[in-house]
Amino acid sequence: MTKKNLLPIVIGLVGIFCLISCQTSKNKNLPIIDMHLHSWPAGYMGESGIPNPITGRSSSSTSDEAIMEATLAEMRRYNITLAVTSGPLEVLYRWKSKEPERIIGGVHFDEVTLLPDLEQLREQFTDGRLGALGELVAQYAGLTLTDSLFEPYLALAEELDIPVGVHSGLGPAETPYTCCPEFRVTYGNPILLEEVLVRHPKLRLYIMHGGWPYLEETKAIMSVYPQVYADLATIDWIIPQEEFHEYLKDLIRAGFGKRLMFGSDQMIWPEAIGMAIEGIESAKFLSKEEKRDIFYNNAARFLKLKDTVD
Repeated sequence: MTKKNLLPIVIGLVGIFCLISCQTSKNKNLPIIDMHLHSWPAGYMGESGIPNPITGRSSSSTSDEAIMEATLAEMRRYNITLAVTSGPLEVLYRWKSKEPERIIGGVHFDEVTLLPDLEQLREQFTDGRLGALGELVAQYAGLTLTDSLFEPYLALAEELDIPVGVHSGLGPAETPYTCCPEFRVTYGNPILLEEVLVRHPKLRLYIMHGGWPYLEETKAIMSVYPQVYADLATIDWIIPQEEFHEYLKDLIRAGFGKRLMFGSDQMIWPEAIGMAIEGIESAKFLSKEEKRDIFYNNAARFLKLKDTVD
């Protein structure tokens, strides 16, 4: 074969490569909203450098600054344009000062981090320093959202139309024997949110971790209360992928494709962001439109943003 005969083949191959490359680049540039991210200090989960539960590799980010910089770098890499981010407020505000347009400050509650003063919180919501109530990890403190502790905060969120993210589902193995003796599996059931939703019909609430493994209860709550959305954080990378995809497929089949949102639940492993994105991207049963809805459009609607992305 002569060079002349090879020329059309080479041109065709270059064209195909360019088409694939350009499409890949285009897909990578599409914006993503992460509805579940954490600004945690390095020692928040105990000693620093705890191995990633999936890869087994210790986190290379072993200081507060390193975790922040590595996480923000991953957000820029994957074009995460907004992230609802929660953690101790003094740490959260350092993150927000670095990326004020990218970080939506969230109020965290668990067995370590307590809720701030109510009037101070009203001020912080009003002036825009904070924009979400959550992650509320009541389960780890042996509570549910129906506890009287949360009532004035939920009332404030409803009054100011602040989104509320509540932990649901499970925790790590042996949680009651280690960090959190009051933790109970049953407190993570989304069905326990019903009384809160009845008392606060205008509450903009989303179930974190997709309610897994409480599939039927999650479907029941989302069916009766159309204001409730769900993020897919953690389960999109930490449980076996086949299990996650079956759970996600069930939620899609039940008609909730317009109310499921991407979340990474990045804690101290910045690489979890890419792993969570891959968990969605690898779901071959999802259409391009369904993926765009999960990655951006559903959250944009829930957060009452003006734009969506096709």
